[in-house]
Amino acid sequence: MTAPWDDWDHVLKVDPDKELVDGETFEDVCATGTDAIEIGGTTGMTKEKMETVVEACSKYGVPLYQEPSNPAVVIEDDALDGYLIPTVFNAGDSFWVTGAHKEWVRIENGLDWSRTHTEAYIVLNPDSSVAEYTEADCDQSPDDVAAYAAVAEKLFGQEIVYIEYSGTFGDPETVAAAADALCESTLFYGGGVGDYDTAHEMGQYSDVVVVGDLLHDEGCAAVRETVEGVKDAHADD
Repeated sequence: MTAPWDDWDHVLKVDPDKELVDGETFEDVCATGTDAIEIGGTTGMTKEKMETVVEACSKYGVPLYQEPSNPAVVIEDDALDGYLIPTVFNAGDSFWVTGAHKEWVRIENGLDWSRTHTEAYIVLNPDSSVAEYTEADCDQSPDDVAAYAAVAEKLFGQEIVYIEYSGTFGDPETVAAAADALCESTLFYGGGVGDYDTAHEMGQYSDVVVVGDLLHDEGCAAVRETVEGVKDAHADD
């Protein structure tokens, strides 16, 4: 059975705590050509903010996934295609490995397991909010990251391995090492992708390029460039 992300090249991450560029709408966001929209952020999350974005995007036919930063913001909405739950493999605080998940399964009415999936995060920018939040050990060599990727796939059965450089462009050698370590899992890359060239470069090593801050900082035209970059990279393979 194939997973939805097997056919993705590009994911747009929308932060409900941030504004869109002046004059742009969620209709514009959904028309960027991205394969899916992931709704979530590290700080400032509430159910109300999540619901606002889901409702605004739900009428345009782009797959919608919630990536909740904590159990308190998980929402139930038929417009969601599913939930992508991060587990940070190099977190210093074990709450972000299994502790948060223990609380997620206790939410009212429980999780919809048929639509719930995990992402094995490897966080590599020590200055990012997610690194600080999870106390991640970001001092990892390419070989270390490859080993984490293998552990995620082979020992923990993770379908998604997510190399996260949130806020900065990552090391292609490290991403390539993770890609080489995987056989079946889908490799996501996020961090510092801001134009056609950076999307094309990371698209050469990862299965899916995730773009986030660019939407809020520069807008939909810039996002469309990244969609083109990663799709061209995959077409060249």
